[in-house]
Amino acid sequence: MAITVVSNPFRPGAGHMPPYLAGRDSEIEGFKDLLKQRVVVTNLILTGLRGVGKTVLLDTFRPLAINAKWLWAGTDLSESASINEEKIVVRLLTDLSALTSSFIIKSEVKAAFGFNTTQEIVNHFLDYETLSEIYKSIPGLVSDKLKTLLELVWSCIKQEGFHGIIFAYDEAQTMSDHAEKEQYPLSLLLDVFQSIQRKNVPFMMVLTGLPTLFPKLVEARTFTERMFTTMFLSRLNTKDSEEAILKPIQKAICPVRFTKNAIEEIIKCSGGYPYFIQFICKEAFDIYLQQMKISENPFIDYRKAIEDITRKLDIDFFAGRWARVTDRQRELLQVIASLPDSDEEFSFQEVVESAKSLPKPFSASHINQMLSTLTNSGLVYKNRHGRYSFAVPLLSQYIRRQQKETIRKKGQLELFPKQ
Repeated sequence: MAITVVSNPFRPGAGHMPPYLAGRDSEIEGFKDLLKQRVVVTNLILTGLRGVGKTVLLDTFRPLAINAKWLWAGTDLSESASINEEKIVVRLLTDLSALTSSFIIKSEVKAAFGFNTTQEIVNHFLDYETLSEIYKSIPGLVSDKLKTLLELVWSCIKQEGFHGIIFAYDEAQTMSDHAEKEQYPLSLLLDVFQSIQRKNVPFMMVLTGLPTLFPKLVEARTFTERMFTTMFLSRLNTKDSEEAILKPIQKAICPVRFTKNAIEEIIKCSGGYPYFIQFICKEAFDIYLQQMKISENPFIDYRKAIEDITRKLDIDFFAGRWARVTDRQRELLQVIASLPDSDEEFSFQEVVESAKSLPKPFSASHINQMLSTLTNSGLVYKNRHGRYSFAVPLLSQYIRRQQKETIRKKGQLELFPKQ
């Protein structure tokens, strides 16, 4: 029996580019409009839950910007990058020097020949060492030094025909000020860019992060609301989800096909989240490929396959987060997951009322404190309407599955008690 070699076209992963980017046309067009700015008055926040494709979309924006004659600097941010103001300066200079190291800045130096002293013009490449030396030589506060340096850099590169520079940072929700240490790196970043943009220096920020990002920026500087536009990436609708499933197979000219019922089940279980679509499709595809080694016309029970895949997803994606939650926090999260609209939004009052039915109820102040802790740990977030949502997609469904599993195991123990 001849076996056809088929490659799996699906690629789930943290920030991995999918074979086909579905459902983000409006966001791409919105970014193209931002690239038309000659005076930067609007920066971009790209936000949404984990698994909606923020990093993938940010990577899609980069070639669009470069083709439109913008330079692109940036990387993933980490908490260490915003420990203090000097750290954020190092981050900016490092990313900037990767772009400017081929550009030249001229300076005058005095050269002595016998009794004569003449002025000599010396060329310096704008590499990290040069940028650091210039930064250190500028008098004033950290913000003054950084503003002057960025203006100087633009004066050196604008004649090359570029429209400006985009500073793009992923995981930007990790940035924060540290008032207790009198360090304000996040405020510094916002102040500097607002100042140079008012001086018509076309440096634009594109910040990507979880939904906690925008409130954090507004808390640091209230003018942030007027400085940024926000793109909130939501789950894909049914049509776009179908394309995310079918297009990679068509693009790979693959003989494997999902049935209509299987597609509907994948959409239902994935919730329309791009990462989960990729994960489920890859696992289902692998199951099919394994069966192809046994039979030329394999039959897959897609309902049983989805159950197995969901169990693997629970272990790979959710279990690590659930393991870091305390027992008391789990009780509160189970209360939240039982609310009718827990997959979308829930209010503080709804949680308080529902928690009253517990054998060991929570007080309102305790719930408020725990929600704050869960927000800091990235499991929930408070949106602008004063309501809360899970920060991890489909977390409520995972919690409900865990509850059912706990009840099942408890039933088994009661059925077969220890002697």
